[in-house]
Amino acid sequence: MQKLLRAIRLDASDTYVFERAAAAGEWVVSGAFMFWDQDPSKLEGRSKQAFRAGFLGLGSFGWSTLAVVVEAGDDERAAARESLAAYLMAEQGAPTLEAARAAADEELAFAASLAEHSVQTLVAVHRSVTAGGEISEQFRTFHAADAKQATAMPCSAGAFAVVEDHQGGDGDTFDLAATVAAGRSTPARSS
Repeated sequence: MQKLLRAIRLDASDTYVFERAAAAGEWVVSGAFMFWDQDPSKLEGRSKQAFRAGFLGLGSFGWSTLAVVVEAGDDERAAARESLAAYLMAEQGAPTLEAARAAADEELAFAASLAEHSVQTLVAVHRSVTAGGEISEQFRTFHAADAKQATAMPCSAGAFAVVEDHQGGDGDTFDLAATVAAGRSTPARSS
C-alpha cells in the first residue's frame, strides 16, 4: 500500500468556482502542467481559480480545492497512471505513450510525496507566479490535532461537524472535525 491524494468536497463550492469540478473520490495530482503554455496573468474567472487553488482530478480532469490523503493499492495507482497518460496523449500532445506514462509517473510521484502525512490529512495548494515568471506551488496540510482546538472556539459552533461520506461506495468515512484545521506548509515546488 502507498498513499495518494483523492479529491474531496466539503461543500458544493467547487461546482461553482471551477469550470469543471473534480468528482469527490477521484485521484488527483497537482495539475500545474495544465498551465505551462499559458500566461497566468491573463487568466480570468474560473480558469484563474483553477490556477490559483486547484488539484487536477484524474477521472473528470476537473478541479478540486482540497485533496485528502488515502491509502492506494498498486492496481489503483496503475489505473490513475493510465488515465493520466491517456489524457496527456489525447489532450496535451505527448509524443508517445511511453513519454506520457513517464510524465504520469512523475506527477503521481509528486502527488505521493504530498501524501506523506497521516491518512485523512487534507491538502490545499496555492499557485502563484514568481518574479522570474515560473509557477510556484505551495501546499498546506490540515491536521486532526489542530481541528480539536479550532472546533472548541465559540465562533466555530455549528461551523464544523462530523460528516460521513458514503458516496465513494467503499465504506470510507471522513471526519471533518478531526481533519479541518490551521495547517502547516510544506515546501514550495517551482515548475
